[in-house]
Amino acid sequence: MNESGAMEPRHRDTARAASEALTDAPDGAPGGAPVETPATGGRTFAHVLVNTAVANLTTNFLWFAIVFWVYLETRSILATGVLGAVYMFLLAGCSMWFGSLVDRMRKHRVMLLSAWATLIAFTVGCALFFAVPGDLLLRLDAPWFWLFTLVVLAGCVVELMRNLALATTVTLLVPVERHANANGLVGTVQGLAFIATSVLSGLSVGMLGMGTTILLATLFVAVPLAHLHLLRIPEPVVARDPDRAAVDFRGGMAAMLAVPGLFALVLFSTFNNLGSGAFMALLDPYGLTMFPVEVWGLVFGLASTGFIVGGLAVAKWGLGPNPIRTMLVLVGILGVVGIVFTIREWPWLFIAGIWVFMALMPAVEAAEQTVIQRVVPFEKQGRVFGLAMTFEAAAAPITSLIIAPIAEFWIVPFMRTDTGQREWGWLLGEGDSRGIALIFVCTGIGMILLACAAFFTRSYRTLSRGFAARPATGPAPRHGAPETAVD
Repeated sequence: MNESGAMEPRHRDTARAASEALTDAPDGAPGGAPVETPATGGRTFAHVLVNTAVANLTTNFLWFAIVFWVYLETRSILATGVLGAVYMFLLAGCSMWFGSLVDRMRKHRVMLLSAWATLIAFTVGCALFFAVPGDLLLRLDAPWFWLFTLVVLAGCVVELMRNLALATTVTLLVPVERHANANGLVGTVQGLAFIATSVLSGLSVGMLGMGTTILLATLFVAVPLAHLHLLRIPEPVVARDPDRAAVDFRGGMAAMLAVPGLFALVLFSTFNNLGSGAFMALLDPYGLTMFPVEVWGLVFGLASTGFIVGGLAVAKWGLGPNPIRTMLVLVGILGVVGIVFTIREWPWLFIAGIWVFMALMPAVEAAEQTVIQRVVPFEKQGRVFGLAMTFEAAAAPITSLIIAPIAEFWIVPFMRTDTGQREWGWLLGEGDSRGIALIFVCTGIGMILLACAAFFTRSYRTLSRGFAARPATGPAPRHGAPETAVD
């Protein structure tokens, strides 16, 4: 047990590497006075980071497996698109509530609540899977399919509470000049979980079956829960906020609007997620058309190593003096990648494109987190992160629900006709997935136009100046009399 009372993690090397990166990395944010953080804050943050990574791995493992399983059993793009949309709608609907809980409760208690809820949901889902016959469970017009998937997805969605709490622990435990670097580490461990789950889910569904897969997920979700009960996170008292509601949309919006240009940044991310919704709905059908499920899991895992590289790059070098500018440039580059990586049905091009896409994503996500951590008081960050997630998560399922049926019933069949091949073959070549490729090209063009337009807005210039001039926000409460966080 260390000086902060935190239990040494079992993954000692990973935690030590994360702690050293926070100590040795160059400054990731300019200006501002140093934040008062615990002497062992970097070590404790590393414990929290590794614990959250294990939890994310388990929940993502089951989520990937369900998507693979449903598509392989039904061969329906619409089914996977609806599942993705439901997942994102649950994120959007719960984010504000989760953010309010993060501000109201101690971060350690929030993580425990999330972990227990996930374990209970997975246990119920496991019981449903073995109690309901398989042919009935996979009928999309029957209630059992939706009951089973919603219960399991609820267990995956509640994991968002841990991620929101993790974002605020960056402010709580890490000096302000290291925030961008810490956010890069968050992206790295998320990438590790992403790779492991994509590989393991494909192998598990293909070789062991869905029954064994859901049993393994239910068993291993208890591992980070046990570790959390031994972990201690030093946290100061929080500010009294008499107007704070259980789902404090008004308080989150007020805190966001208090920073000129911040709402525009969230709107930009929301519109960017409209494009992400198209990739979310169609990437798995595209990959599963090109590869068997076991191979697709390995291919996606290989391509997703870009997430680790990108996260480590941010952890090492930060995001530059203006994270907002960095974010816009990278979104434009993501649009270019979205145009190119499926322009021909070549496996090497597809894998390379996913790799580059994944390598850029941690910096885009870390930029928004770094800005919020810098300009929003600590006691309001949970609600602001939750509100931002509400807007951004709501965008992707809207696109997914629109794109999935359009792809399945119109664009994909059209591109398989002689007319479709004749009109678009010069651009997209030949293959079984040229309809999906056409949607990716249009989505990439939209992302480029969005990034270019944002550069010319006053909100971009205002927020950039405000970020550079804003003093660091510390973990200590700023308004009202102190009170102990609710346990």
